[in-house]
Amino acid sequence: MAANDRTIDVSIILPVYNASKWLDECLNSVLKQNFEGTFELSAFNDASTDGSLDMLKRWEEKLEAADIPVILGGHQGQQPKGVGFAKNQAVAQSRGRYLCFLDADDVMDTHRIELQYAASVDRQNAIIGCQFHREPANSTERYTHWCNTITEEQLYTQAYTSHGPTVIMPTWFCSRELFDRIGGFDERGKGVPEDLIFFLAHLHNGGNVHRVNQCLLMYRYHPQAATHSIHKDTIWTIRIEAFEKHVLSQWPLFTIWNAGKQGRRFYRSLTCESQKKVMAFCDVDVKKIDKGAYIYEESQEIPKPQVEIVHFRDAHPPFVICMKQDLTGGEFESNLASLNLKEGKDYYFFS
Repeated sequence: MAANDRTIDVSIILPVYNASKWLDECLNSVLKQNFEGTFELSAFNDASTDGSLDMLKRWEEKLEAADIPVILGGHQGQQPKGVGFAKNQAVAQSRGRYLCFLDADDVMDTHRIELQYAASVDRQNAIIGCQFHREPANSTERYTHWCNTITEEQLYTQAYTSHGPTVIMPTWFCSRELFDRIGGFDERGKGVPEDLIFFLAHLHNGGNVHRVNQCLLMYRYHPQAATHSIHKDTIWTIRIEAFEKHVLSQWPLFTIWNAGKQGRRFYRSLTCESQKKVMAFCDVDVKKIDKGAYIYEESQEIPKPQVEIVHFRDAHPPFVICMKQDLTGGEFESNLASLNLKEGKDYYFFS
């Protein structure tokens, strides 16, 4: 599959940091791609110390012998510069019109590029994801089910939940034009959710999202994964800021569904302007409802702000739902469905 700068259809973008344990399996899935167009591998080694660079060089020979061009960049500094930096560098040195992101610990199905490329050609302004399975198989079951089954509409409306991007980063496939429009990934390094920041910026710039409903990736779960270095409070702050800017700014008033810990935390995290829009908390817990109101004791205002607590049937939309799904034996979902509301108009999840 010889190619020059003008004929590369797809660049596989592979950031690498101490991934020798998984690289053989990952790169073998690159070799086995069933794609009639042209593609290359653009790998960037982010100061690995475990022999990953030597493995990349061996695979460079093997892949190029199969007419798959390889661009191998990297640095050997004392410290890695982070996933965002490594991905940006791999993109910068690549040549494809489309970008297929791959993590070094994951494994692609043989038809991944073929099917996501076909979806991208008709969706130039979309991040294309796909379904995936986990290894080990029983890890993150609720999260995996959510990612693989939410509807096309929920790819947008559930973008503010704690799960993060509604199509997971290791499955992303998009045009180079889309990537350049956002300006690449945040490069602040360890602890920064560069994928979430990029994803929200894409949505807020009018970008689209699509999921190929076939399982095209084995997504590995292990303690060394970069996602474990990101503090939940960092993600919470990013979500709150985006939600206030792009959802709450459109609502004159709203109700918080959940008078418990998560609902109160959501309220306390809001700006004063957004807090004043809260009509009530709603719940089903009689003890909470009987209290009558939530008093924001930490506030510097005098008198302290008070927010009424009502039963959900007495509450008024729109709702910010601070309830986790699939954890109440269907009771919460049944209560919500009984109100005949439309997600994305009458309510959003922030759970």
